[in-house]
Amino acid sequence: MAAQQLLLRRAAAAELRARRGYGSGGGAEYLHRSLVPTMHYQKSLPRLPVPKLEDTIRRYLNAQKPLLNDDQFRKTEELARHFEKGIGRQLHEQLVAQDNQNKHTSYITGPWFDMYLKAREPVVLNFNAFMSFHPDPKSEYNDQLIRATNMTVSALRFMKTFRAGYLEPEVFHLNPKKSDTELFKKLIRFVPSSLSWFGAYMVNAYPLDMSQYFRLFNSTRLPKLNRDELYIDEKAKHLLVLRNGNFYVFDVIDRDGNMLKPSEIQAHLKYILSDNSPTPAFPLGYLSSENRDTWALLRKNLLDNGNEEALQKVDSAVFCLSLDDFPVKDFVHLSHTMLHGDAANRWYDKSFNLIITKDGTAGVNFEHSWGDGVAVLRFQNEVFKDSVGEPAVSPQSQPASVDSSRAVRRLDFKLNDALKAGITKAKQNFDSTVEALTLDMIQFQKGGKDLLKQKKVSPDAVAQLAFQMAFLRQYNQTVATYESCSTAAFKHGRTETIRPASIHTKKCSEAFVKEPSKHSTEELQKMIMECSEYHGRLTKEAAMGQGFDRHLFGLRCLALSKANAKVLVLRDA
Repeated sequence: MAAQQLLLRRAAAAELRARRGYGSGGGAEYLHRSLVPTMHYQKSLPRLPVPKLEDTIRRYLNAQKPLLNDDQFRKTEELARHFEKGIGRQLHEQLVAQDNQNKHTSYITGPWFDMYLKAREPVVLNFNAFMSFHPDPKSEYNDQLIRATNMTVSALRFMKTFRAGYLEPEVFHLNPKKSDTELFKKLIRFVPSSLSWFGAYMVNAYPLDMSQYFRLFNSTRLPKLNRDELYIDEKAKHLLVLRNGNFYVFDVIDRDGNMLKPSEIQAHLKYILSDNSPTPAFPLGYLSSENRDTWALLRKNLLDNGNEEALQKVDSAVFCLSLDDFPVKDFVHLSHTMLHGDAANRWYDKSFNLIITKDGTAGVNFEHSWGDGVAVLRFQNEVFKDSVGEPAVSPQSQPASVDSSRAVRRLDFKLNDALKAGITKAKQNFDSTVEALTLDMIQFQKGGKDLLKQKKVSPDAVAQLAFQMAFLRQYNQTVATYESCSTAAFKHGRTETIRPASIHTKKCSEAFVKEPSKHSTEELQKMIMECSEYHGRLTKEAAMGQGFDRHLFGLRCLALSKANAKVLVLRDA
């Protein structure tokens, strides 16, 4: 009887641990367990609309008005109308027909991947973006080893939560009191996936596309001649750690799919941080900062020179953790560190580098072809919240008594003279590019978004207006301006462009910069309000897939594909 009771208690304890997501290592395996499966809404997401051609032409011309004089605008309008009635109409109809034949995706998906992957410029500074974390509010947790351990554990929890389907779906709640509730979640999970989006829509909730999330982990961009490839290997269980230009790997997932104990991860990271190996004479990281065709040829040389297994470890790693051996001085230094840093200690092709400096300052540098800011921002927010709220280790924690010298492997790369010369040249190119980059900042302390919202003015519109005024003051002209807007409300949506430069911003900027004394405070305020209202309209249109940039880009890609097909036919003939 006692034995039976013991077994029952153990079973009950095991069930409780399973519900809470605790693994055999004793640590929480998951961030949470969502009532609604992660991809529950994906199947029923609305499709990204192809705008009407006449709307695209109208929006395009509106964006040209502040940039051109009257004669230039008349010529542009004439060309646009000719395009609208002629070849543009033909291409538009073909694009719509093509879109109707590919209802599993969006019309922009293929062209957008090609745009990124065919680009031959280096990814660093041209494409890779960064986001920085706030410091841990408990200062003692900003120790580099403690924060690296906690963030690594939280990142792994995120990965496991997503892959298990337990991650809360990404939803934009316009009325959270109705839609972001336990009751709604309990009801909507029983609605079939093919209809679930409509159920959310009825309570003013808008699920967002999550098709990019799977590429966050075990993923990298591979350099290839003419067009790169995206690679993923979800079976790989190891972490890639860079320090002083050296590459280290160790398993963070065991054979049963459970996370390594946090104390063991801490022990292995401590081992890496205490390793006195000097920076390699030819740091491999610089290659990922090169022109893509140059890098593709050098990678082939690496593979031919016996580095296939080492490169496979780099490419398939869960993610890249970059540990820098210096503290961050200020916000400008932070921006340089996270935007490019020292290429010896980065692998820019990985889906993301989690960067942690000597003083615990943390950020993410991510490769842009696989996805956009929505997925990375969700990852960043969840990792910060978990690592701060549920830290896996504390300053009092002791690393596990394990033999890290056996668990951790430092990768060695065989380099011939051509590879050494390639790395040297890559370093020269990287250094000269970074030296030409100027970053500066100013903190405006007299008011921010709260003040602007009180005045019923869009903070984003004011920031964009400030850019227009600054450029006008510096260069005495208004130029085309790009602001990205997510279209994740649609299946496989990426981004649309907001064109902030308008006749409203031009008028307002000229009033402030060139003739402020001619206008009363009320007149200037009215101009700012007009800019805000117009910018708000552009933002809403872009978020609904009703900009003009992606539509014209799709038409351009279609025209190019038809032209290339004709060339191939002529060659064959």
